[in-house]
Amino acid sequence: MENEVRKKRILSGIQPSGDLTLGSYLGAIKNWAALADEYDCYYMLADMHTITVRQVPADLRRRTLTQVAAYIACGLDPEKNTLFVQSHVPAHAQLGWVLDCYTMFGELSRMTQFKDKSAKNADNINAGLFTYPSLMAADILLYQADLVPVGGDQKQHVEICRDIANRFNGIYGEVFKIPEPYIPPVGARVMSLTSPENKMSKSDKDQNGCVYMLEKPEDIMRKFKKAVTDSDACVRYDPAAKPGVSNLMQIYAVATGKTFQEIEQEFDGRGYGDFKTAVGESVVELLRPIREETERLLADKSYLESVYRAGAEKASRVAGRTLDKVYKKVGFLAR
Repeated sequence: MENEVRKKRILSGIQPSGDLTLGSYLGAIKNWAALADEYDCYYMLADMHTITVRQVPADLRRRTLTQVAAYIACGLDPEKNTLFVQSHVPAHAQLGWVLDCYTMFGELSRMTQFKDKSAKNADNINAGLFTYPSLMAADILLYQADLVPVGGDQKQHVEICRDIANRFNGIYGEVFKIPEPYIPPVGARVMSLTSPENKMSKSDKDQNGCVYMLEKPEDIMRKFKKAVTDSDACVRYDPAAKPGVSNLMQIYAVATGKTFQEIEQEFDGRGYGDFKTAVGESVVELLRPIREETERLLADKSYLESVYRAGAEKASRVAGRTLDKVYKKVGFLAR
């Protein structure tokens, strides 16, 4: 037990707002599995964040359960990692409200994701969409997390979390640990296959740009064969001049463990057709065991339920200690 206390704690989560993508896997989940021996890891399914955009309730439930199964299939052993559903731990909403009162309007209005999502959902610019960085700060601070694995585009959320925590600590003393962003070195940002200037996203209107983790092999191959490249017919890593090819190289590098230099040599003098086929095949083989294991786990609903229940119990114990401390500091009468 002492060993566990000394381990640094990591918290991260992905919204079950759509089916998990190759980007979610290569950019986040694949790296998470390797952290369990070194860190005390908490991974949530951020369903409370998901409803800032309207969801079909039955789909949200199905995707949440599928994501629990996919987490395990990707190597997140529930014995070594705490896997839980955000809405199963009420402390997230409770601390989220308190932190709303310590987050400035100006800070929230500067968040780039609020601007992006408002533009995409102009008919539903709700208060949750505006204040969700405060909830995200609560997610992190409840667990006194040392590190938060994020993609480069999420760094702003860790920064506002640190600002909120420092402001609160400045008033009430050392209540929260100040988290650091943890950005994995390779594969952190997988781009769309059809518009490589944009991140691969499950909310993308063009479904050909996005590869899903549980997709059929023939569909994955079709998407890679259609992937955007350029007229240069040369496999070379140059994100500025060759975004499509560089994105495919990055995917291939993570899927095969090869360096960019090795990939350039492998396809020297060969056309993009060969290259795209090789990338597609490497992704199919990378995802095949995950898809098969996810399907196997989904057939055992009672096992999945036992995992997320145990995860919520453990997460609630840790989160509850922080929440009690916060409630006392702000002056709430003890129950």
